[in-house]
Amino acid sequence: MKNKLLAQLLKLRRKLNQHIKKILNIRYLQKSKTFNFLLSLTLGVIVTTIGITTDWATTGTPTLTYKTSWIGNTFGSGNLRVQNNIEAMYVAPDGTVYTNSHWDEAGTEAEIYKDGKVIGALGDTHGWSRGGGKAVTVNSKYIYIAMTQGSRGNTKEDYPPEGTTWHCVRRYDLSGKPAPFPEGRGWDKSMLITSTKSEITGLATVGSELYVSDFASNQIRVYDTDTMKELRSFTVANPGAITIDPQKNLWIIQSKNGANPAKILHYSQSGKQLPQQIADIVEPTAIAINHQGKLLVAENGPRQQMLIYDIKDKPVQVGSFGSKGGIYAGVPGEVRDLKLYGLTGVGADASGNIYINSNGFNKSGTDLRKFSPSGKLMWRSLGLIFVDNADADPKTDGVDLFTKQEHYLMNYSKPAGKQWTYKAYTLNPFKYPQDPRLHTSPDGTFVRRIQGKPFLFLTDMYSSFLQIYRFNPATDGKVAIPAGMFVGTNGADKPFLTGNWPPHQPEQGEWIWRDRNGNGKFEKNEYDRSKDYSYLGGWWVDSKGDVWKALRSQDGTAIRHYPLQGIDPKGNPIYSYSSMEKQTTPDIFNDLRRLEYFPQTDTMYLSGFTVDHPAFGDDTGVAGSEIARFDNWSKGNRTPKWRIVIPYDTTGKREVSTAAISVAGDYVFAVTVKTAEVYVYNAKTGAQVQQLKPGPEVGSESGWIDIPYGIRAFRRSNGEHLVFVEENWKGKVIMYRLAG
Repeated sequence: MKNKLLAQLLKLRRKLNQHIKKILNIRYLQKSKTFNFLLSLTLGVIVTTIGITTDWATTGTPTLTYKTSWIGNTFGSGNLRVQNNIEAMYVAPDGTVYTNSHWDEAGTEAEIYKDGKVIGALGDTHGWSRGGGKAVTVNSKYIYIAMTQGSRGNTKEDYPPEGTTWHCVRRYDLSGKPAPFPEGRGWDKSMLITSTKSEITGLATVGSELYVSDFASNQIRVYDTDTMKELRSFTVANPGAITIDPQKNLWIIQSKNGANPAKILHYSQSGKQLPQQIADIVEPTAIAINHQGKLLVAENGPRQQMLIYDIKDKPVQVGSFGSKGGIYAGVPGEVRDLKLYGLTGVGADASGNIYINSNGFNKSGTDLRKFSPSGKLMWRSLGLIFVDNADADPKTDGVDLFTKQEHYLMNYSKPAGKQWTYKAYTLNPFKYPQDPRLHTSPDGTFVRRIQGKPFLFLTDMYSSFLQIYRFNPATDGKVAIPAGMFVGTNGADKPFLTGNWPPHQPEQGEWIWRDRNGNGKFEKNEYDRSKDYSYLGGWWVDSKGDVWKALRSQDGTAIRHYPLQGIDPKGNPIYSYSSMEKQTTPDIFNDLRRLEYFPQTDTMYLSGFTVDHPAFGDDTGVAGSEIARFDNWSKGNRTPKWRIVIPYDTTGKREVSTAAISVAGDYVFAVTVKTAEVYVYNAKTGAQVQQLKPGPEVGSESGWIDIPYGIRAFRRSNGEHLVFVEENWKGKVIMYRLAG
């Protein structure tokens, strides 16, 4: 009915135009100003009405209505949202939590939390070669944080010379503004340089004295808290975090060094080592004193607990907090209130409430919790996303979402930002220490069901590899088990991945690893070897489990197809170079970047730079200048059904370019790098039908799209389209919901 009405309106508009031309050719009417005015007004109303009526007819699809939401961060907008990581924290008697970390994308390396909210951030910790650190402490007047200051070249202000980094203590007032002092360094004179060799690893105050762990020199340095002048120092090997007991003596973590295990040592203020020490620990990462004078220790070894010691005489462990085994207790990976993972901070307030931060492993993200003295969870602040994106489990209709390390359960009936529940953490470093996620930085996620079983595929910012994970709830609960990996060919004759990981990898070329014996380790007989063109465009995994790879080659066969050869007895998908197919690239492309193939309809979507719209230089990392659809792909068709020009750089400044594409249901989605705008095209015709921008739910803002799979889309059974977009800046994934 709508198409018939459109045809009639368009036919009417053509006839109307013909009549207008005839009328305007009548000379005497052209001389009448009154007639011309009335005619213009009348025709304007008619044409405008028709234009409004047929506005969506130019695309063949009505304008889409959509809402914005997000996942992975407790707060969806504003400057005060949960930071990327917490690597150190100090809890004040009133329950205010002060934090520090090396890096936060939005520049809030050091934030202040209270009652589950972010109430402040320390200024000027980011940019100008500055960064945070892994120590923080507070007294009645000041906040002290560990930080780094790099060189800035020739400048009139106070910066280190080229090739030098200052490892500093920076002082702030309690409002979060830098507090300079007479001999302070840096542009605002608020920095105390303690080393140029390694970072500060511990901070604490006693009365008017500030104690600083100088790791490189094996020293505890003591400064006046007001003048910041050095008073004295004493030797402690590998000093780390510091806390002060009720007798005003120091407890200091001595980090492990080679075969020497970690300990917690006891010192007087003058630097005399006291006889008490704690050695029955594996990996202590943080310490604090509670309101009863007991020592709290973050044990980041296999126990994943906070240990509690009575230290009045000889230290004795009198308790622990959290489930033994942490998040791997019970159902491994399943999130529960008392299951901890990757501990980086502990503390307590004057009322006995307990504060613990979990960072996961390889800096998975912030999970800050407050518990009552009895162990009841009182609040939780989550910042789980950094350079990451989500994808939906097709079997559960988008109810289950996965990022590279997290599993979320969705309830789409709830308000924006409230739909997600953190369900599971899928990385287990104790059982699978060779998990590629511990040694690389994946950021693009594909969730696939192969023969009904769930698999997770991950790639990275440079499309240099494709990692494969399987699930076995009976043996590993919610944990994703390393199952396989593809890597690209290195340009030089050396291993593709340098360093000690993975073991036994081929000395040159590219390889496919499959975990043949199911133990999650890279072993000598588990590699398939080959050599190929070294410049990768992108990866794709289709619904059957076939893997596709686009090369930026111009030899006419830039597409590699790895058909699934089955699933082995351990549950790993099988791929091989012997079964790989080289497929012909359509001649319209001279630099292929992305591909998405759908076997149910035998449809291929390709993007890249074309002969008609070439790249401005070697514009790496983007999706190209055009998207084209090809039907009957497996039958050899290389003539596009349609091709569309997408935003791309024509100036060399990359002010406009497309970072990523995704096809789902009725639409093709493309997102731009700097503006993070999503262009929506009709999958049947290629016509643009909508443009999505971050809504008020996320402050109408987004950071740049940094990754080649920064957009993933999914069509639900009710016709609704979910579009997930990386939002690296404020630490979340933006989710657009397009009504069905």
